[in-house]
Order: sequence, then C-alpha cells, then structure tokens
Amino acid sequence: MKLTPLEPWISERAGIPNPPDPARLRQYQLDALRETLRLMKEKSRFYRQRLHDVSPESVVTMEDLPRLPFTSAGDIGLRPEDFLCVPPRDIGRIVTLSTSGTTGRPKRIFFTGADQELTVDFFHHGMTTMADSGDRVMIFMPGSTEGSIGDLLQRGLARFDCASVIYGPVRDSSDALKALIEENITCVVAIPSQMLALAKYDAEGPKALKGRLRSVLLSADYVPRAVSARLEEIWGAPVYGHYGMTETGLGGGVECAARHGYHLREADLLFEIVDPVTGRPVPDGEYGEIVFSTLTRRGMPLLRYRTGDRSRFLTEPCPCGSVLRRLDHVSGRISEAVSLPGGRTLSITQLDEILLAEPSVTAFSAEMTARDGRDCLNITVESAGHFDADMLAQKLEPLLGGLLSEGRLTLSIGAGAVDFFTTGTLKRRIADQRNHEKRSGSL
Repeated sequence: MKLTPLEPWISERAGIPNPPDPARLRQYQLDALRETLRLMKEKSRFYRQRLHDVSPESVVTMEDLPRLPFTSAGDIGLRPEDFLCVPPRDIGRIVTLSTSGTTGRPKRIFFTGADQELTVDFFHHGMTTMADSGDRVMIFMPGSTEGSIGDLLQRGLARFDCASVIYGPVRDSSDALKALIEENITCVVAIPSQMLALAKYDAEGPKALKGRLRSVLLSADYVPRAVSARLEEIWGAPVYGHYGMTETGLGGGVECAARHGYHLREADLLFEIVDPVTGRPVPDGEYGEIVFSTLTRRGMPLLRYRTGDRSRFLTEPCPCGSVLRRLDHVSGRISEAVSLPGGRTLSITQLDEILLAEPSVTAFSAEMTARDGRDCLNITVESAGHFDADMLAQKLEPLLGGLLSEGRLTLSIGAGAVDFFTTGTLKRRIADQRNHEKRSGSL
C-alpha cells in the first residue's frame, strides 16, 4: 500500500530524518509553538493581553499545553484585526465567515502571501495521494478569485504537472456531468452533498462516469461514510476525505490510500483533543473536541483554537505504514446536536448515515418543531424518483430509541425541494424551531 506522501514532506519541513521519529516531531512542534507565542506577545494586540502572564519558555513539553488559553470563534468575531501580527498592507487575502458563536458576528480570517504558500505546498503533496501528472482534476470548489480554495488547489496541482479545471460549486448536475465528460476528467474534488447529488443523477440516467474516474476527494463539509460508500458503489472509484477549515488555512489533514483516518499537517499545525466541557486533554483513542494551534502562520496565528468538531486520535498503526498521527472520521459539530425527549440528542450527521445511504434520497433537510405539546422531527426529502416514506421511518426508528413507539416524538417525512448548495462555510444542521415557536405563542 502506498505510504502517505505527507510523511517525507513533514520530515523535510521539520528538518528531521525520514521516517520522522515521533519524539523529534513533537520537539519540532514545541519549538515552533514557542516561536509563535513570542510572535503573538510581541505583535498581536489580542494575544499580548491574553498571554500577559504566559512565558513562551515555560512551554517545554506537551503536558504544558493545557496551561495555555483557548481561542474561540467569538474572540475572532469581536476583534479580528487585533489578532494580526503583520501590518495590514502585508495581508494578501481576507476571508469572511458567518458564525453562530457568542457574538453572532462574522469571523474575518487574514492571510499573508507566505501563509497561503504554506497551503499550496500542503495541497501539492497531499493531492499526490490520489492523483499524478497523467490525471485531469475537476475542482468543484469556489475558485474565481486569487487565494480562494480552488485557486490554491490548482496551484498545488500544477507543481506536479497535474492538469486541473476549476468548475466551482455544483448547481446543475446535468451541466457538471457534461463538463466532466468533455474535459476528460479522471479525478474530482468536491463538496460531499453536491457530489452525491451528481452521482445519483448519473446513476439514474447516462451512467457516464463509471470507469472514467480514478479518484474522488471530498472536502469543505463533513464527509458522511454513507456518501463515500454510495459514490464508490456508483462510480467504482476510491473516495478520499479531507479535514480542514478556513481557520486551519484550508488544509488540515487528508486520508492516505488506506482511507482510515486523516494524516495531519503537522509541520504547520499542532492538534489536540480535549473534553468539550472541562477543556482538559483526553487520552488518545477517546472522543472529544478538536483544538489546534498554528505553528508557521505569521499573518494571523491562532493559539489552541476550539473548532467545535468532534473526533479522536486513532491509536492503531496505519495500514499504509506511516508513523504519523491520524485523526478519526470527524462526526460533526458538538454543539449542533438537538435535544430529544428523555435526554437523548440527535445530529444531522446521524441522519446522514441512514438517509443518504438510500438510493432514492438525493438530499434532505431536517427541523425540530413543537406540535400539540409534543416534539416533532420534520424531514424533507428530495428524490430523483419515488421514495418510500414508511420505509425511511422504519430505518430511523432504531436511531430514535423508541421515542416514536412511546408517542414522545412525532416523525414527519415528506417530499420537497432541498437547497443542498453550500460552499462549506455554513455546515448543514437540524434547524430547531421549538424555542422560536414557544416565544411566538407567548406573544
């Protein structure tokens, strides 16, 4: 099995022999973190105050990390310019993201040209996992402006002479399918929900892509296992997952040929898994919240940024033979789960694994409402043909833990149009209308 190309790349970047000794890699990360802390205290108005009582030299081992403060989306929403460690004239790109954090204000993430070059370098090496110079890659991501994810990905692919075409997010499956065929595409990079809709459109009609595609990379949103399995079934091509967000510099980690966990961008980012309630580190193998610190970014470095995403570090060796750490499949945002009767919770990612596995379901949306004193889960299904609502309800019953048979929850499944278009900056979630309905009813 092909070794992840990130291993020799990270060794070179860290200045250590390949394969990288884990202890030496951790020491490189600690050294880079101390340098970043010094930069923050000297240049950043926000971190100068936040790190007032912190000495960078006191961070000697990984056990010292919990003494450092977290950074939240709310912090960035309040004072984004105060994070800068360079003059505004040195910023090459600003990305504005909506947030549901404590302030409700959009986050603005700043990058210098050198910061973006680090991402191009990651894309260059990461994409050699699934593509080579003989491939033609279609990028179903935003790419019309310089510094956008599509633009950076195209620049990374060009570094190993891999041809690529930026299409942009998919709004019309018929047109996207036509473009794939006309451009003789062999590899696709896309948003999961849009690629599932395209694959199911192809499966119902021309069946034009089976045997044409060599690989698919899903990114910019959570990657349901059901989606990956369905794409592989329809097209017969391996599906890889990528984890990252704008705050990580777009690139964070990518699966290797084993497709069992994300190998991380450890030359540029230091990842932790913490208890989402206490903030304390959890042992490897246990689930918690993903937290990261930037190690090489200079425009807007981030310290212990709380992503709100749920995952864990895998403890078993990777089948590809790499010694690098791996992050398990990201199972959604911790805060996006909605409450159900009896203290249970439900998330969009749990619904994804059941509903998107069904061939009849192209896309769906979900919301919680209150009706006649009972909670109701309303699901709208978009389908290319007929779907069986009763069958879907039966599939969901084990997930809902007997709440339906006990009459403590009502389930409604109907047909309708679903807007699955997203650039990935706003994650899909179950819309909870219950509090709004209660407030409206009390007026």
